[in-house]
Amino acid sequence: MSRYKAYSEYRDSGVEWVGANPSSWEVSPLFSLASTDVLRNDDGAENNVLSLSYGRIIRRDVEGNHGLLPESFNTYQLVEAGDIILRLTDLQNDKRSLRVGLATEKGIITSAYLKLTAKQKFLDRYLYRLLHSYDTTKVFYGMGGGLRQSMKFEEMRRLQMLCPSLDEQKQIADFLDHETAKIDALIEKQQRLIELLKEKRQAVISHAVTKGLNPKAPMKDSGVEWLGEVPAHWIVRRLKHSAALQSGIPKGKDLVGRMTIDVPMLRVANVQDGYLDLTEVHAIPIEPSELERYSLKYGDVLMNEGGDNDKLGRGAVWRSEIAPCIHQNHVFAIRPIAIEPEWLDLVTRASYAKFHFYRVAKQSTNLASISSTNIKETPLLIPPEKERAGIISYVERQLKKFELLEEKSRLQIELIQERRTALISAAVTGKIDVRDWQPTAAQEAGGVAC
Repeated sequence: MSRYKAYSEYRDSGVEWVGANPSSWEVSPLFSLASTDVLRNDDGAENNVLSLSYGRIIRRDVEGNHGLLPESFNTYQLVEAGDIILRLTDLQNDKRSLRVGLATEKGIITSAYLKLTAKQKFLDRYLYRLLHSYDTTKVFYGMGGGLRQSMKFEEMRRLQMLCPSLDEQKQIADFLDHETAKIDALIEKQQRLIELLKEKRQAVISHAVTKGLNPKAPMKDSGVEWLGEVPAHWIVRRLKHSAALQSGIPKGKDLVGRMTIDVPMLRVANVQDGYLDLTEVHAIPIEPSELERYSLKYGDVLMNEGGDNDKLGRGAVWRSEIAPCIHQNHVFAIRPIAIEPEWLDLVTRASYAKFHFYRVAKQSTNLASISSTNIKETPLLIPPEKERAGIISYVERQLKKFELLEEKSRLQIELIQERRTALISAAVTGKIDVRDWQPTAAQEAGGVAC
């Protein structure tokens, strides 16, 4: 922020989370600067239904959502372009601090949201930025109540708002629109880089486990239509001939009156693509006699039965990170025989195996599931042991490089987002003076001020 000057004179704003603000700024309660209302009749049916998701306002076309529309719109709010939308529930649970959105089109919202319309003294774009800053500094966390920490307009109507002149509000809004657009473009580039690295990682795995590392090796037809040629000395056989499959424990069993023990259990959410997320592992009660039947063993290859399409067949190797530990029935444990779990894991992560899972899966709306029988029929490519070891080592080295690059990009995104949040807060609270700001030629070319 050092490139921006401060105001010449400050005074205590009287607002705890703001501190000092420019002496020329006023401080007024929200109800004097913005209003809210609800529909009083059924005139909402011709409008799009809007919802707020992670700071983005999403439009759901009415034509495709007749079943979601109510018989009466009396509790709905009519939104015009320029109105502010705030989510009123889960104020404590959502740590992403993205509960504020600026509408760009006409629509209606449910009572789960609050619509605010800026009055003449307030510019909608500035109000949006100010409320967003209050959001990211956790101002809303002390408001509301109930199990889901819900909030009503009555509970925030006296929220103290910083109010520069209208000309100054416009300048601040223009400045932030310009600067955050460039910051968002940088974030998008980093996110795209992460996606490209994931694609590259997938390509490296798929090529290594289907073609090997020797480009001069003689090839043969694999006998699998979507796989094509593979090295001539490799064995092609079904997974059921190289591994045993263990199904997991079903949930919801009636255990009333029976002796039970609590045991950690892996769920679909714990099994990611190539790694395990063990930050939150739930424990469930089971009968002691079931522990051996459903226990995971070191070297098991875990694989998801399904869920969203991206979860289908997703898996990783179990290293006994938790002992004892069982798995639910939507997570398969595949126990390799005479091949390394690392090889089985790589092969089942290859594109050809994922295609097999998808083509034999049972499909429903946005969901897919694969049976244990179809997993057992997955064609496996098995090179000689020494060659497998070489491929595993090569792929692990390549994946490590990709992981380091991805982590660097994620860190860069976090730093950029922090800078974005700090810039918005500094501008709307008067910590920096942007009254004389104008986009320079260098800025228009895409440079980001730091």
